[in-house]
Amino acid sequence: MKSCLVAIMAAGLLLAGGAGAAEKTAQQEKMTLCNQHAGAQNLKGDARKSFMSECLKKDSKMGNMTPQQMKMKSCNNEAGEKKLSGDARKTFMSSCLKKSA
Repeated sequence: MKSCLVAIMAAGLLLAGGAGAAEKTAQQEKMTLCNQHAGAQNLKGDARKSFMSECLKKDSKMGNMTPQQMKMKSCNNEAGEKKLSGDARKTFMSSCLKKSA
């Protein structure tokens, strides 16, 4: 688990370090965008790993979403995993969306 996170972070550092050497590929651009979105949401640990995995999937449209849209999707997924509904879901979503706003 930690090794995967380290690998993702190392890949991000490699991408950032080699940015001046040549033009980025489409996948490198997507990695950069996903990494920025994860950072904007202050994701850490398993939440960041899951987010990055979903964002980087070939058919994922998350790379084209605004940070607010991505945060909404992330909070919505988390609420779904917790099986929240009604007022509990509303309260959770409100606090989740305010976290790094």
